Amino acid sequence: MRRVTVFVNGTSKNGKVVAVYGTLTDLLSVATNKLGIKACNLYNGKGGLIDDIALIRDDDVLYVSEGDPFFDPQNYVRARDDRPGAHTDWLTLNIGGRLFTTTRSTLVSKEPESMLAHMFREKAAVWGNKQDECGAYLIDRSPEYFEPILNYLRHGQLIINEGINLLGVLEEARFFGIEQLAEQLEVAIKNNETPEDHSPISRKEFVRFLLATPTKSELRCQGLNFSGADLSRLDLRYINFKMANLSRCNLTHANLCSSNLERADLSGANLDGANLQGVKMLCSNAEGASLKGCNFEDPSGLKANLEGANLKGVDMEGSQMTGINLRVATLKNAKLKNCNLRGATLAGTDLENCDLSGCDLQEANLRGSNVKGAIFEEMLTALHMSQSVR
Repeated sequence: MRRVTVFVNGTSKNGKVVAVYGTLTDLLSVATNKLGIKACNLYNGKGGLIDDIALIRDDDVLYVSEGDPFFDPQNYVRARDDRPGAHTDWLTLNIGGRLFTTTRSTLVSKEPESMLAHMFREKAAVWGNKQDECGAYLIDRSPEYFEPILNYLRHGQLIINEGINLLGVLEEARFFGIEQLAEQLEVAIKNNETPEDHSPISRKEFVRFLLATPTKSELRCQGLNFSGADLSRLDLRYINFKMANLSRCNLTHANLCSSNLERADLSGANLDGANLQGVKMLCSNAEGASLKGCNFEDPSGLKANLEGANLKGVDMEGSQMTGINLRVATLKNAKLKNCNLRGATLAGTDLENCDLSGCDLQEANLRGSNVKGAIFEEMLTALHMSQSVR
């Protein structure tokens, strides 16, 4: 009867002496029981695969594998112990071509429900862990982002070296199922975000923009925040203020000729004495604004357009508004005393409780307008029925 000594592939310790009888399958079955692994292949000391029991001689030293290639025990010590409670085996991970050496307990103890914990707590065959020629476990992930994760598993602290993208580390933490670390990274990323600057643009900043822009070029200020800024007496011709926030701005005596204020917020702004020739203020919100003594009249014939604007409670006393378009605008409780509204379009306009005393409404179109409670005292020209009849 022949006998041989069998070792787990890649090791030269804890071998077992077994009897050789029957077929190669019988010998593999015995090796499985003795070594506690699923024996699939037998190798001699030179790495040769034994496929016939007749090739085995008495007192041979054989290496049993679970299907993995031969590992020379002189060059590689394979960390292998799947017994419950054994968590101190050293192993090597090949992460994207970079080797990391650690212990099994590091990978399984800190986050026991993570993917790494399951991969290295359970038998390798369950997860199908692949190994390189040196026996390191192959994982196709970024080594740069894996290093902070491994350090976290070692000592429980999140430490990120300068230049490492937190988002990359977060994605790796999510991939490996390390939930506590992912939560810490999300908080760190949020704390590192630069807060959005919603502070209004100051007069000094805006003057710089103006000085760098030709007079007749459209300066794009669409959607910008100028809330409360002092823009008085500035040359603001042709500027695009569409949807900008100009609430409570000081625009007294500013030149807004041909500027675009469509859907802009001018609530509470002061535009007294401003030049608004040919201005576009469609659907703008100027509720509570002051527009006393403004000039909307353009000698070249370009008419100001305030169609659909919210002008509730505005004070437009003494303004020049010949030919202005105020169609379907809201002027409830507005003050329009002594305004020049010759040829103005006020069709469908809400003029409820407006003070139109001393206004010139010659040839103005008030068809369909709401004049409930409006004051028409001391009119410069008589208001004809045809102007208000549909």
